[in-house]
Amino acid sequence: MSTAVAEPIAAASEAPVLARKLNGPIVLGSIALLSLLFFAVGTGGDEETSFAVARSTDFFQIPDFSLPSLTTIVVLCVVALALSGWAFWVAWNRRAIPWYLYVAYGFAIITAMLTWAGAGKGNTSMQITGLLIGAVFLATPLVFGSLSGTLCERSGIINIAIEGQLLAGAFLAAVVTGYVSNATGSREMGAYMGLIAAPLAGALVGAALSLFAVKYWVDQIVVGVVLNVLVIGVTNFLFGTLLKESPELNQAIGLPTMPIPLLSKIPIVGPVLFNANALVYLMYVIVIVMHIMLFKSRWGLRVRSVGEHPRAADTVGIKVNRTRVRNTILGGAIAGLGGAFFTVANGLAFGKEMTGGKGFIALAAMILGRWSPKGALAAALLFGFADSLREQFGIIGTAIPSQFLAMLPYLATIFAVAGLVGHARPPAAEGKPYKK
Repeated sequence: MSTAVAEPIAAASEAPVLARKLNGPIVLGSIALLSLLFFAVGTGGDEETSFAVARSTDFFQIPDFSLPSLTTIVVLCVVALALSGWAFWVAWNRRAIPWYLYVAYGFAIITAMLTWAGAGKGNTSMQITGLLIGAVFLATPLVFGSLSGTLCERSGIINIAIEGQLLAGAFLAAVVTGYVSNATGSREMGAYMGLIAAPLAGALVGAALSLFAVKYWVDQIVVGVVLNVLVIGVTNFLFGTLLKESPELNQAIGLPTMPIPLLSKIPIVGPVLFNANALVYLMYVIVIVMHIMLFKSRWGLRVRSVGEHPRAADTVGIKVNRTRVRNTILGGAIAGLGGAFFTVANGLAFGKEMTGGKGFIALAAMILGRWSPKGALAAALLFGFADSLREQFGIIGTAIPSQFLAMLPYLATIFAVAGLVGHARPPAAEGKPYKK
């Protein structure tokens, strides 16, 4: 074989060279170093931090324990720095960073933070189980919102209107709950009827999104922003008119807690996962079903094909625009169901703009989870944990100003998406209208 022929064959047989993605390890190392400097300064060498784990209803009691604050902080931050170095080495060799490295790193940094926050607090203990319960509960609307975004964008529709869908679901859930409670005299029935009604409001917003995005080819990001503003305006108007004139329609009625026998008494795991209301249990079911359907079924294959290559999907008989419309409406219904968290699941009356930007955090969770239901769940739990951490820091009292504590979930969102996602590839046909 001649040299002229052999060289192209050899070049073609070589494996493609992958780019080194070092932004994640660099962010991890920077956070670990800053944590070491910030947490260690001002922590006395003789101070201790107390941790409480068990609850009185558990099968058996795990005794509270205390750790030397400064020593624990230094050891954990050094471990985090070592894990950052490992991640850098893995990324330098063009390999994927294993998920358990991120888990170990997060555990080290968060434990160091908790140790610093509880240092020298005397009789005040860091409530680990309560922190985790709050993380799961506060992540609930983010999970529903990120699932909505995942379903829509997998079929090619950008769903910026998650915030509006959450708010619409919260409003309708509150109104239906109040009306049914007054009509039947049963507050529990009213709460469950509100839970059923919430997806209808989200589906209505999803239908409007699909109408303008699919039929009229309007820019999907612009439509999503407009729908968010529209829902805010409509709910504010109805809050100032309908709910002010009929306050019985806006009552603080919540879903009852449904502890699962035996499982709810397992230490730590039981109170966190098996002692919740119906909306949280429904979240577990929807995540599992949606992940299986999206990646293990013919329906999911069609949805993903429409989002990746609609022309090819059309040639094999898949109705591209019909699939997009249906999934956008279904995604809106899922987000609307998450909106019930703010009223009936929380036991709160409806308030103006009470979603507080959670729809945009849900979008970040979707991106961080790489358009996968289980990934979106993990990312939403991360942001929910940051929100729960803010609440616990406010209870025990820390040197961090309250304004910075309020920023904590949003800072976690920025660092996670900017530092850990890297070059995440969305579905190829996302945001592109399909024209036959």
